[in-house]
Amino acid sequence: MASSHLEVPAYEQPPPWIAPENRSEHPDYCNNPEPFLPRTVQLARTTATDALGFNIRGGKEHHCGIFLSKVMPNTEVHRLGLKEGDQLLWVNGINFEDIDHASAVKILKANTEVTMQVRYFPYGYRKTYERVGAVVSCPLYALYGSNNSPKDDRSTVAN
Repeated sequence: MASSHLEVPAYEQPPPWIAPENRSEHPDYCNNPEPFLPRTVQLARTTATDALGFNIRGGKEHHCGIFLSKVMPNTEVHRLGLKEGDQLLWVNGINFEDIDHASAVKILKANTEVTMQVRYFPYGYRKTYERVGAVVSCPLYALYGSNNSPKDDRSTVAN
């Protein structure tokens, strides 16, 4: 008879309590849920080799979603309001909540028209930096060897 093994996640401390009179000025507190709701963004490129204008980090192998880790200034995605900490939920009808990093990169760079459902999720994004082990950060513009791409000074960590 096969035994089933259930692994319980490690306990995570709750965030610090913020007194009601301090909440309106506190950067970690927000009464307005609007910035955190999912939104749909459509991005069009002339060719599949054109830079997307952002870096991603995370993936199923790192036990987290796919997050934007950098948005290049003066790009279409920047003008569309995407920002660091946005989580990619769906891309062209494909669920990105449980996808490995390499597959996410492949899907993003293979299409000239990209429809993304994203949500701003800074808590989940910060968790990608707290994970034990490496989390891959991939500059999508670097995948094409563009000489015009801005320099990303952050290092890519690998096991």
